[in-house]
Amino acid sequence: MELRAHQALIDRIARPDTGLAPFETDGCSGGLSQVWGMVSARFPEFAETYKAAPPWEACCFTHDRAYHAAAEASTAEESYDARVLADAELRSCVNETGRLRRSELAEQYGVTPDRVELAYGLIADAMHLAVRFGGGPCSGLSWRWGYGYPNCSVLQTLTGD
Repeated sequence: MELRAHQALIDRIARPDTGLAPFETDGCSGGLSQVWGMVSARFPEFAETYKAAPPWEACCFTHDRAYHAAAEASTAEESYDARVLADAELRSCVNETGRLRRSELAEQYGVTPDRVELAYGLIADAMHLAVRFGGGPCSGLSWRWGYGYPNCSVLQTLTGD
């Protein structure tokens, strides 16, 4: 079913009136970066410990780069595969962030390094599920696959209009 949406996106990209908008990012979508920033602005203790942005926000920037241009795919199958890969890389990056911070955070919270990695693993899995569920092409959402292109419609692909 998702391949139909990828085909609609590829068809939209192929239109002569379609251009790629300049890259923009909201950090980690779904309000994650925005809420994190609001909480850190309101609670200085939170900001002191956790900073003003999620520690894995760089992973979201990389993920947004792929999503923005639909990884420059030229077929529906390439687009689908590229999205699956981008989402897996997001999960891997968040896990790696936890692995790199495990000793520091374990000491800070009085837990084992394995518990830190477990927590980051849960975060990574939740983020992966969220992007797989909510990031498909042609959804109308601002964080959709191919969001740098004008929105598309699966109905256009089905009807030919």
